[in-house]
Amino acid sequence: MRDIEMRSKLYVAGLWFVVVAMAFAIGESHYGIGNPYVVILLGAVAAIAERGRVQLDSNLSESVSLVPTLFAAVLFGPLAAMFVAAASFAPEFREPYLKWASYTASRAVTAGVTGLVTVSILRHVGVTMTGIAAATIVGAIVSQLIDAAFAALALRIRKVSNMIETLRALSPLALSAVPLYAPVVAFLAYAYERVSPLTLGLFLLPSLAAQRLFVLYHDQRKLTRELVSANETLERANLSFASALVAALDARDRYTAGHSAAVAMYARDISAHLGLAESDQQLAYLCGLVHDIGKIGLAPGLLEKTGPLTLDERREMQRHSEIGERILGNVETYGEVAAVVRHHHERIDGAGYPDGLSGSEIPLLARVIAVADAYNAMTSDRPYREAMPSRVARLRLAQAVDSQFDFEVVAAFESVLARADEGYRLALTVSAGEHPTVAWDEPVGFVAKGG
Repeated sequence: MRDIEMRSKLYVAGLWFVVVAMAFAIGESHYGIGNPYVVILLGAVAAIAERGRVQLDSNLSESVSLVPTLFAAVLFGPLAAMFVAAASFAPEFREPYLKWASYTASRAVTAGVTGLVTVSILRHVGVTMTGIAAATIVGAIVSQLIDAAFAALALRIRKVSNMIETLRALSPLALSAVPLYAPVVAFLAYAYERVSPLTLGLFLLPSLAAQRLFVLYHDQRKLTRELVSANETLERANLSFASALVAALDARDRYTAGHSAAVAMYARDISAHLGLAESDQQLAYLCGLVHDIGKIGLAPGLLEKTGPLTLDERREMQRHSEIGERILGNVETYGEVAAVVRHHHERIDGAGYPDGLSGSEIPLLARVIAVADAYNAMTSDRPYREAMPSRVARLRLAQAVDSQFDFEVVAAFESVLARADEGYRLALTVSAGEHPTVAWDEPVGFVAKGG
């Protein structure tokens, strides 16, 4: 810790040596400070702008105080720019003083170099609209890049972050700010030189407006990042919750272990083949995982029974879709999932359960789950029968089109299965808790990876 503090002090001392030497050299080169009243006004604007600094992360922040500094550089040269840059941090004179001294010195050096660059361009091109525009744009780029380099160097000295990584993060941001205020500065500098110094009054409003836009832009970016992160966290939580429920069900019924994971995989791939949005494909996967969760609430011994079910037992078994809806309906974000689970045993002809819905009354994803569920059930071993070959199960699906199953869903699933290998068709490598993937070779098909 002491080593870092000592390096920081040496760094700041070196910066201030450069500031004093630069100011002396600039003064000896007969660069004046310009109109002192205007320079003081620009310094005040810079200080106000600095108070509106935007925090980019825990270590980096940004403001538009470089705008009045650039204005001073174009109008009056490097010495005036150094004064305005140093004045921007005057209200921040408080502990930790080392941080204040570092920022003030680095900004002054940046402003001095920017002023020298703008003066050089104006000498060669002339104080014309073209010359002022060129000086402003180049000066803005130089000031932003140097400022980013100083920030990266300071963080490196304090061993907070890697200098190269910081530069990569800051440089695009710095350069993106140039088009925001460089045209304003160029126009007002030209008006000051060619029309009247009174036009400087116009500078305040654009400067503050630019600052406000800058703040809003980065607040929006931060909010967007946080929203994306929250959504990703919620999706992971949803999937983890669903997997935990399925694991509880699979632990009770060894004959259906892995069934839900297989149905989820098939439902997702059918949805993709139907051209549904990515969000709907993920929802189909989630619904497939939890479609049988209501079986947890069935009477003991019913799931474990090794022989055929009686009529009363079959009616009891059919209650699992309603029980599943009640379970999932208590989860705040599972409303749509609960509806799909309730209706995944409805039939196209209206002879299904629990509500006897028909045709398009049945939610699309429920129709998808119905096909995936029936196919995997037919191709899996059960206590009362052996698994059917995949070709027989596919034939059974085709025979039940427009009575039990939706034609478009069955057609989509048949296309999926036709392009898959036998491992995928029988879900041989799928088990509960897994999230299988397939490699797509074209927009409407895939080559399976064996489940």
